[in-house]
Amino acid sequence: MTDMLNYDDVLKNFDPAIGLEVHVELSTASKMFCGCSTTFGGEPNSQTCPVCLGLPGALPVVNAKAVESAIRIGLALNCQIAPWGRFARKNYFYPDMTKNFQTSQYDEPIAHDGWVELEVDGETFRIEIERAHMEEDAGKLTHVGTSGRIHGAEYSLIDYNRAGTPLIEIVTRPVLGTGAKAPQVAKAYVSHLRDLMRALKVSDVRMEHGSLRCDANISLAPKGATELGTRTETKNVNSLRSVERAITTEMRRQAAVLIDGGRVKQETRHFDEATGTSRPGRSKENEQDYRYFAEPDLVPIAPSREWIEELRASLPEPPVQRRKRLAAEWGFDELAMRDIVAVGAMDMIDETVAAGAAPQAARKWWGGELARRANEAGIELEELSISPQDVAEISALVTSGELNDKLARQVIEGVLAGEGTARAVVDARGLKIVSDDGALKDVVDKAIADNPDVAAKIRDGKHQAIGALIGPVMKAMRGQADAGRVRELILEELG
Repeated sequence: MTDMLNYDDVLKNFDPAIGLEVHVELSTASKMFCGCSTTFGGEPNSQTCPVCLGLPGALPVVNAKAVESAIRIGLALNCQIAPWGRFARKNYFYPDMTKNFQTSQYDEPIAHDGWVELEVDGETFRIEIERAHMEEDAGKLTHVGTSGRIHGAEYSLIDYNRAGTPLIEIVTRPVLGTGAKAPQVAKAYVSHLRDLMRALKVSDVRMEHGSLRCDANISLAPKGATELGTRTETKNVNSLRSVERAITTEMRRQAAVLIDGGRVKQETRHFDEATGTSRPGRSKENEQDYRYFAEPDLVPIAPSREWIEELRASLPEPPVQRRKRLAAEWGFDELAMRDIVAVGAMDMIDETVAAGAAPQAARKWWGGELARRANEAGIELEELSISPQDVAEISALVTSGELNDKLARQVIEGVLAGEGTARAVVDARGLKIVSDDGALKDVVDKAIADNPDVAAKIRDGKHQAIGALIGPVMKAMRGQADAGRVRELILEELG
């Protein structure tokens, strides 16, 4: 049996349908139903209490800030906000949740029936939002003695610090008609949600910390079929790049199964970012398997119409409108903005410009050198160990003539390596451009003496040969010279 079908052949034979379940971890100071801290990185099991540990007799209380954030998210997604809603118990064997059920919402979510529109390669796609509901996160399992899988582990450790952290789960309806662009549409949708959550300031949406996670449902149906195929759910995809890769991989895998006459199993799958492959998890449950019932320890939520409208009025500028405004302010055309969005650089450029850099300079560094480094490391731009303020400082040093682009790249390297601020790296490494004409003239004279044939050509008016002298001068100066000034000095020396 073929493991993977060529992507073009997938599209010749099948129509993909995708459905995305995105979990957003809210940036509240305390957990969903208790007062424990949600600060990331605490000592294991240090941020727990009888409520989030599910001890007998402990009673939950709803986090008001989480409810407010949920309503603002729903409004930003063009959802209807329910005037009345309940929590429910979702029963399942949870080794990372001591209660052995998750407090979630089932038939009465806080927000429902919304939509967003996305543009991918000039084509607009409308994503229908089925629901956005509140729930709590589970703890974290660490399987010791393996590469992270439970099978073959010597033992497993549980950290309950994350258990009870407020989550919003945003669920789409099946997205049809995306064709070959299905993986790109999914990536664009998750990117849109990330931008939206940042604008709302309800989450730090750090995918590497797990505060934004995507479960991607994929199914294939024969060309022209009216019924959807059997879906699989790829769990906890934790980067934008991996959302696109995971869906592409699963489409190719399912197509190979179907072409060979097999049947796709309804199951969860786990995507391996290192290998670009997925492995089966467990059979996928249906809703009735979770035995939902109303949470008896929590009263229903009934937000007033006045409060909802007050929250609606507080919503920030939508990301699409913001892109158009920034394009006008920065003087960038549509193609430039598309490139910026594609590498996830808009926020970083905006903050760098706010820190004093020119838009073109901010774009050059974030969209070029830093995007390259992030891509090589397989991480997002904001995960790099360099801030917009650092980049603005580097840009200012280039503008002032203290650095050229080559030296600036070395400064970036130093900042990324943790050597301090841009100025600290310049001082420690001695990277400032040499502006002393006396020092430059000595090196220029040597280059001319070492290359008499080139010097003769330049004296004869063949100035295009000057590069053969500038190169040795820049090398001797370790790149710490102004190439323009070097050129002037060579021409002065050669008349």
